[in-house]
Amino acid sequence: MTEIHIADPTPFDDDIILEQSLRPSKFDEFIGQKELVDNLKLYIEAANERGESLDHVLLFGPPGLGKTTLANIIAKELDVNIKHASGPVVEKAGDLAGMITNLEHRDVFFIDEIHRLNSIVEEYLYSAMEDFTIDIIIDKGPSARSVQLNIDPFTLIGATTRLGNLTSPLRDRFGVVLRVDYYSSEDLFHIINRSASILKVEINDDGAMELARRSRGTPRIANRILR
Repeated sequence: MTEIHIADPTPFDDDIILEQSLRPSKFDEFIGQKELVDNLKLYIEAANERGESLDHVLLFGPPGLGKTTLANIIAKELDVNIKHASGPVVEKAGDLAGMITNLEHRDVFFIDEIHRLNSIVEEYLYSAMEDFTIDIIIDKGPSARSVQLNIDPFTLIGATTRLGNLTSPLRDRFGVVLRVDYYSSEDLFHIINRSASILKVEINDDGAMELARRSRGTPRIANRILR
């Protein structure tokens, strides 16, 4: 892998497998993003005490910083299921309806690259987010009719690297909007040592700090170099 590719924060196929093995599953294991994590803990604690779904959450920031990991941790801390989707993959309103109607009470629905949803699917999402209802079309042609279904309250977590590409109506429906920032060298140092322990890779403190400095504030790059 060339140096340019190593420093590219976008995920490669090998990264997906690696990240699944290294991904923390709860906040106690998550390193960095202290203010963001503290805020999420408060929101989650309040939702759990009320027995209600968490407000819809939008996570934005550069690639490779842990937005997907945070979505999984949120679901774990809420003690609910999570369903994953990606903006470019959800092409039709029917695709979205099939996913949302299978969610259970308080479940998390995670859409990565949410800025890439097409406009038809996005508009279909509005009533699901706001009123927990969704309209489906039954039959075709002259006999086609729209039926409104009530769905269980759920939490939509959207992740985006391009906040400015989201439409205002969609952005305004998120009650919690949080930026995921680049990591300090100190945080990356601890992330690298944790990853090295899991992967059974020997690395000394000087090596871990040098790797941290070369990782451009991005755990994905740090783990890729470590591997």
